Amino acid sequence: MILFFSIIFSVNIGIDFFRGGHGHTYTRLKEIKSKNNIDILFCGSSHAYRGFNTNIFRDSGYTVFNLGSSSQTHIQTEILLKRYLTQVKPKLVIYEVNPEIFTMEGVESAIDIISNDKNDFESIKMVFKIQSLMAFNTLNYTFLYDIINRNKAFSENKQKDEDTYIEGGYVEKKLTNNKTLNLSQNKFKIDINKKQLQSFENALSLISKTNCKVILVFAPITSRTYNTFENIELFSKMMSTYGKYYDFNKIIILNDTTDFYDSEHLNINGVLKFNNKLIQVIKNNYYCN
Repeated sequence: MILFFSIIFSVNIGIDFFRGGHGHTYTRLKEIKSKNNIDILFCGSSHAYRGFNTNIFRDSGYTVFNLGSSSQTHIQTEILLKRYLTQVKPKLVIYEVNPEIFTMEGVESAIDIISNDKNDFESIKMVFKIQSLMAFNTLNYTFLYDIINRNKAFSENKQKDEDTYIEGGYVEKKLTNNKTLNLSQNKFKIDINKKQLQSFENALSLISKTNCKVILVFAPITSRTYNTFENIELFSKMMSTYGKYYDFNKIIILNDTTDFYDSEHLNINGVLKFNNKLIQVIKNNYYCN
């Protein structure tokens, strides 16, 4: 009864429930429940689920799953690893670490996960950690929605506009070129959110306890966007203290127009170049035998 009235109150305040939302999160989190004993698990934000093409890695002989989600911050990564890491049992975790994610509150990704995954005590702790009334209201609504619609199957189309869901969690966007080159590029200081840093460290601890390897990867963004970070070298030094860290913005040369579809995300051409280089790094360093 308390939950019911809180839902009614929440509707008046505002919720943002969106099952089958951006990035095929529902389909991805449904699929992962059937996976185990894989070679590589990817985690991170849209740079992960749009940047690591599971087909390319499978063609190289790896079994993989991409656990990225839209704007996924380390608070959500920690929760997803708690839920699925010991189940999928990867040999290697590739953890995407875009600097901007460390500065975010994590509200958007929290709502995405709440709307599209099972909800448990970890969901409640997440809502209190990010201190978002919108996320709290959405969680309340979702509890009631799941009770009422328990026997109703939800199906998410694998094709949405220009996006296609690929088995294993990757989302492929129809080939387009970046047209944002003339936008103003203001300087961006990487101001680390302490809650995000704590969850990042917790996530690494979870991985360490499974004895699987982990590498930290800064996936490519356009050079114009990369150059807006004021303290990128300090960030890189910090990441290197946590383990093997690869900034692919310095490892691979890409074209801001023909290898990206916007200022942040690789297009099909850029993904192929990036993934082939990453696979080379994995093989050369024996990260996943």
